[in-house]
Amino acid sequence: MSQDPTYTEVAPVRRDDPRVARVDGWTNHGNHRIDCPYITEVGPNFWQGGCDRRLVLPTFITSVLSLYPWERYRFDHEVNLLEVKQLDSTDDDPHEVVELAEWVRGERDKGPTLVHCQAGLNRSGRVAAVVLMLDGLTADEAITTLRDKRSPAVLCNPAFDRWLRELELP
Repeated sequence: MSQDPTYTEVAPVRRDDPRVARVDGWTNHGNHRIDCPYITEVGPNFWQGGCDRRLVLPTFITSVLSLYPWERYRFDHEVNLLEVKQLDSTDDDPHEVVELAEWVRGERDKGPTLVHCQAGLNRSGRVAAVVLMLDGLTADEAITTLRDKRSPAVLCNPAFDRWLRELELP
């Protein structure tokens, strides 16, 4: 598999549980401090986060949308896994984001669902925000919710933030 050209350097994982292990580093966009668990519950049956191949996916998670195929959780249970390569760049094409958010909503109705990227801030934040918007929140409310629950650095990519604020959902 090729290397992600938008990779962010983060400190090594110290524990294998992503609810305990922390993403520790600095963002590529705006040089924000990152210090949060690898995964965070952002809504009922709805988790957002990052990934490191040394982490073990909690057994209660039944579905995973991975936007970062360069890493994969270890898991010993049955998981509905959808992998889609996205980059954390200001010129990333968001054409499939609403469709992915709809997939997450459907899976979340069946059981706890995780949407993750590398650090759990921008790629996963964009999809998570659309999920919350499809649930009825405004873009501002969705972004604020994710920043409050996950990290103030969520959606620090200005292109992703702008795209969400301009998005018109049916």
